[in-house]
Amino acid sequence: MGQCGITSSKTVLVFLNLIFWAAAGILCYIGAYVFITYDDYDHFFEDVYTLIPAVIIIVVGTLLFVVGLIGCCATIRESSCGLATFAAILLLVFVSECVVVVLGYIYSAKVEDQVNHSIQKVYNQYNGTNTDAPSRAIDYVQRQLHCCGIHNYSDWRNTTWFQQSKANSVPLSCCQPSVTNCTGTLRRPGDLYQEGCKALVVKTLKEIMIHVIWAALLFALIQMLGMLCACVVLCRRSHDPAYQLLVTTNSYA
Repeated sequence: MGQCGITSSKTVLVFLNLIFWAAAGILCYIGAYVFITYDDYDHFFEDVYTLIPAVIIIVVGTLLFVVGLIGCCATIRESSCGLATFAAILLLVFVSECVVVVLGYIYSAKVEDQVNHSIQKVYNQYNGTNTDAPSRAIDYVQRQLHCCGIHNYSDWRNTTWFQQSKANSVPLSCCQPSVTNCTGTLRRPGDLYQEGCKALVVKTLKEIMIHVIWAALLFALIQMLGMLCACVVLCRRSHDPAYQLLVTTNSYA
């Protein structure tokens, strides 16, 4: 009976190690996605510490490749030292992912204040050229999120670019793609995106943080299961006489 329990735990451990390798790739992808998205929205969210959860996730993903290798070798070779190392590293990864969840929650709560603080300044820096970083950021966001202005397209009236151009028009990135020959003129507001960008930027950044939190929670639960299985194998190996006899017999064979 004891040997059956150990075998079941070992089978689960091997399966979990395969999941860890898959999880490592997923976590690295999520971390890289956060970095890329931050690069697109960094003018609207200037707190670089927001990237800390992404950094931790990438480090954890890399560590999980090593964990999976150690776990497979330790399980196949029935190494007590290897299984203990496996469980210890999993505990470290588990704590790291709990930190990611806490930081993700903290930064998710700060998103709206950060965007409110910076978005008006970014719009005032717009000059309509592709060589200017704030201008590229605004055009990208307006096309990507299908929005125009801060609250709506009329906010462009208060920008320096609008007042200097005196064209009574907004950037072409405000034009709906279904409209042909759109010039951005405010005399044809139906050609423009009706929704403002601030709410959509906040929503997008919060969704990214929520994805990070859920990914960290999910893989933390998987790692907890891995730690439990490793502990079960270690405990039964040290206390089960039948298992000790089997190991001794196999070693002499």
